[in-house]
Amino acid sequence: MERQDIFEKLNVIFKEVLDLEESPILTDASSSNDFEEWDSLAQIQLIVAIEKEFNIKFTAKEIMLWKTVGEMVNSIQPKLNQ
Repeated sequence: MERQDIFEKLNVIFKEVLDLEESPILTDASSSNDFEEWDSLAQIQLIVAIEKEFNIKFTAKEIMLWKTVGEMVNSIQPKLNQ
């Protein structure tokens, strides 16, 4: 799956989980600092929704290393290409 396809799915997930009125335009540099709604509880909900949508699992170590959405995508993409 291409990065752009992953970002499109993530935009939908973020809109739903963060209860945003409009779909966000996520970039590699997007982070929790860009969204008031993205707190620690939302982080857990995002992870669960992403794992469900892409049918993948993340390790705690992977999750702890994420500082941006780009890093999240970097974890998702190889799992989809296995």
